[in-house]
Amino acid sequence: MNKKREFILWFKDLTIDDVPLVGGKNASLGDMYRNLTKKGVNIPNGFAVTSYAYKYLLKKAKIEKKIRQILSDLDTRNMKNLAERGRKVRETILGAEFPQELKDDIAKAYKELCKKYGPNTDVAIRSSATAEDLPDASFAGQQETYLNIRGERAVLETCKKCFASLFTNRAISYRVDKGFNHFKVYLSIGIQKMVRSDLANSGVMFSIDTETGFRNAVLINGSYGLGENVVLGTVNPDQFYVFKPTLKKGFKPIISKKLGSKKIKMIYSEWGSKHTTQNIPVKYDDRFKFVLNDDEILKLAKWACIIEDHYSKKARKFKPMDIEWAKDGKTKQLFIVQARPETVQSQKDVNILEEYSLKEKGKVIVTGLSVGTKIASGKAHIIKNAKDIHNFKKGEVLVTEKTDPDWEPIMKIASAIVTNKGGRTAHAAIIARELGISAIVGTENGTELIKTGADITINCAEGEIGNVYKGKLKFSIKRINLKKLKKPKTQIMMNVGNPDQAFDFSFIPNDGVGLAREEFIISSYIKIHPLALLHYNKLKDKKAKEIINQLTYAYKNKVDFFIEKLAQGVAMIAAAFYPKDVIVRMSDFKTNEYANLIGGKEFEPKEENPMLGWRGASRYYAGNYREAFGLECKAMKRARDEMGLTNIKLMIPFCRTVEEGKLVINEMKKHGLVQGKNGLEIYVMCEIPSNVILADDFAKIFDGFSIGSNDLTQLTLGLDRDSELVARIFDERNPAVMDRIQEVIKKAKKNNRKIGICGEGPSTFPEFAQFLVKCGIDSISLNPNSVIKTTLKILEMEKKLKKK
Repeated sequence: MNKKREFILWFKDLTIDDVPLVGGKNASLGDMYRNLTKKGVNIPNGFAVTSYAYKYLLKKAKIEKKIRQILSDLDTRNMKNLAERGRKVRETILGAEFPQELKDDIAKAYKELCKKYGPNTDVAIRSSATAEDLPDASFAGQQETYLNIRGERAVLETCKKCFASLFTNRAISYRVDKGFNHFKVYLSIGIQKMVRSDLANSGVMFSIDTETGFRNAVLINGSYGLGENVVLGTVNPDQFYVFKPTLKKGFKPIISKKLGSKKIKMIYSEWGSKHTTQNIPVKYDDRFKFVLNDDEILKLAKWACIIEDHYSKKARKFKPMDIEWAKDGKTKQLFIVQARPETVQSQKDVNILEEYSLKEKGKVIVTGLSVGTKIASGKAHIIKNAKDIHNFKKGEVLVTEKTDPDWEPIMKIASAIVTNKGGRTAHAAIIARELGISAIVGTENGTELIKTGADITINCAEGEIGNVYKGKLKFSIKRINLKKLKKPKTQIMMNVGNPDQAFDFSFIPNDGVGLAREEFIISSYIKIHPLALLHYNKLKDKKAKEIINQLTYAYKNKVDFFIEKLAQGVAMIAAAFYPKDVIVRMSDFKTNEYANLIGGKEFEPKEENPMLGWRGASRYYAGNYREAFGLECKAMKRARDEMGLTNIKLMIPFCRTVEEGKLVINEMKKHGLVQGKNGLEIYVMCEIPSNVILADDFAKIFDGFSIGSNDLTQLTLGLDRDSELVARIFDERNPAVMDRIQEVIKKAKKNNRKIGICGEGPSTFPEFAQFLVKCGIDSISLNPNSVIKTTLKILEMEKKLKKK
């Protein structure tokens, strides 16, 4: 077979080397069909109409000269000129007569597909462009896709529409921007059996985190119905993360699950309808259920790893992938329907660290999912329809319902983008990443709350949730060349509370996490008092019960909600820094803080001084919180044993006596957290003078210490750090505090126990960090924004000590 002279090539006959003939999309499908179906990856069969067929059509129909004439005075900066030239070229192609031999070959191949899948089989028809002189060039999203096409005549008509879509306005504009000759870019068509995801669900997944470039996670987005809604950002989908290294070892590391609103779904239209698909509302109850179960999430993630490993091996370098998946509602089987290389994060220079931070406070207008980690500002311009895009001016912030490829000519001149709909794999998010601009997607009502002409600031530097602020706020950008930063002997760890920022923080030079707080996860992700879930039926607060029902709707057992959310929150942090140590502090809310959780008031006593009351270790082994502590233990066991994140070490806060320590360790054992088993280490916070005085005894039962300088300062100086009246006296550098710290470091070293610090002191005062180095501390855990400046101070001190 001379592939170069064929009109039709079946997937089984294609390899990745056939990009010049069939484009990246089809070459990738064929390559996977040949190599990965035998590894268990389901891929629907199909064939490609080659780029040779496209060239043959232009030659036989004698239309190339006319197309050249139409484009002779093209001006892509003039939206009306672009629209008119594009329309005329498309009409020229649509009006051309298909050569009979080309018609015959397409019809014959479609009949073969019908033999396998049944008469009048439904197919997806997708465009796959390529440039022969640059076979690796990506033209993703520039041409059209048609779904639920049935019958020979409809297939032929749609193929002609696909050929014409090489000249959509956005494709013409894209080629001009990238410097491609319109007549050296060709079009192939993929014709593939449809997966009946209109009766189930579908979505997109990436084998790399799309926001940070974190390589060890698979990101899966999914919604009900056909996948176009997820791709175009018409829906806010469910989002899942799976950790690759332990998945490959046989564990089940689903480290994050977040519900999307999923308000509509795309289904097949009624037979005979002019349109082949339509959107309908999703049933209200179904919106609060995850579209995938855990086994399906893990299966898709495994396939993502298989696909990534396959292409990485071929390329002889790391090759993360952008993959479309679908579930068949009839067979209940999952399928991969497309895969292409990820082209943004994989190209990023990981040696340059950029830190964006706001310099002033402002009023938040609306929130959504942040895309990227930058900050931008400009005048808002609300555009609700693509026909109005010619009114958009360079530097404005585009605010809209959603975007699709027709919007790309103005997206590239926007300073930032805000959309009502869409998730992190929606069109607006993908293009924003490619352009390197900030975007906030899925705000639900951004077009209502933001006004055209108003100055706004888009902040994507505060974690997963992006904020749109009123006015142009001042911000700073700090760029650090990590290659030039030396590594000190003292371990530099980080304090990380927000799991959504963990992937991003992992790129800062570090030796792990010295303090991962459960409190942020409980207050922000769970929001409910654990005892309100354990004793839901006894709860008297009707309003609290309503909110609990909403938050836990996707869970059969309400207690599972607490365990899963806490396990996943901790797992996100542990995965980000794996295999480095991540020290997780068990919950350290005070009674008043616990009471503020949903349903909490019914389970918490009122204390005159909660700071010195029933907190930390004393809650774990006695009183009504004991069974809630059991849930915390089950969550940590799940993260370590089921997800394989054995880099998690556990830490007990506010442990007043050695006897308390023994009681807590015994309580943990009852719930399967056995010290020493599966490498489990249990640390104690050193934050009470008794921890210093009896350090030799604490060292006999705990594996290490972490100094909590905030509480140690408070209790050494006898002041309430929450009281503004004595706040001026609070200072970790007080000689009494520094003496206690020096003493406990000596005792820990004598007992061969690791000792670090996780309090605010070294982050706030670089000279305090230098004092700790002088004392011989093993590790210093810093706030992420203090790591670089404090590391430089630590290196200075280590150099001085070396000279001595």
